[in-house]
Amino acid sequence: MRGFLSIALAAALCSGTAAHGANLQISPVSISFQPGQNAAGIQLQNNGDTPLYGQVRVYAWDQRDGIDALTPTTQLVASPPIIEIAGKSAQTIRLVRRAGAPATPGGGEQTYRILIDELPRGDPQQANVAIRLQYSVPAFVLPSDTQAAPQLEWSTFQRAGAWHLRARNTGALHAQIGATSVTVGSRDVVLSKGLLGYALPGRTREWALPADVAAALPAPLAIDTNVNAKPQSAKAAVVRD
Repeated sequence: MRGFLSIALAAALCSGTAAHGANLQISPVSISFQPGQNAAGIQLQNNGDTPLYGQVRVYAWDQRDGIDALTPTTQLVASPPIIEIAGKSAQTIRLVRRAGAPATPGGGEQTYRILIDELPRGDPQQANVAIRLQYSVPAFVLPSDTQAAPQLEWSTFQRAGAWHLRARNTGALHAQIGATSVTVGSRDVVLSKGLLGYALPGRTREWALPADVAAALPAPLAIDTNVNAKPQSAKAAVVRD
């Protein structure tokens, strides 16, 4: 499963304490397992008057060719996988790391996505069921090295006539890339006022650049961004793929 479904809520990808969509509130919107921690929880709050039904699925999260890639996994288990939340009520989804699951070599970070699908009725097995909304919650099993940090290398490149921005994370911890703007020549362009995306450790993430930036390339590109809620400034080198 590459990327995310178009109905995924952007709010569920952002930093903060809760995500809202329709009558469903999710908290927290990002899960971090400390080394040795085997369980965590997500609270789902139904603020409406009618019941909400849904399903919870867990995927290993990787990045290939500059985009997100999700693969079903049993290394992290969500319980219950089927949800029914009465009006004005809450339910907790318990996330449990499976005993004996393979560890990342060297105790590195493990990354997952929890997909919560809101369904029109309580039978997810029914044929042709339509998903109303989908929420995507990142989950991280933090590396054993408590000093681990992201280390981003930025570059621009051209593919099929279109210019892209690439963030390569050579560090040992994921990079949550927040509000980001670029300066090229005399132009200051905002790429994102909120979450731009994630660059996982040892991986790259790519974004197509808007036309007003691409028109000035190739040229030096200055980047001002927030990485894991800390402001950073960087230069993007021009590379040829």
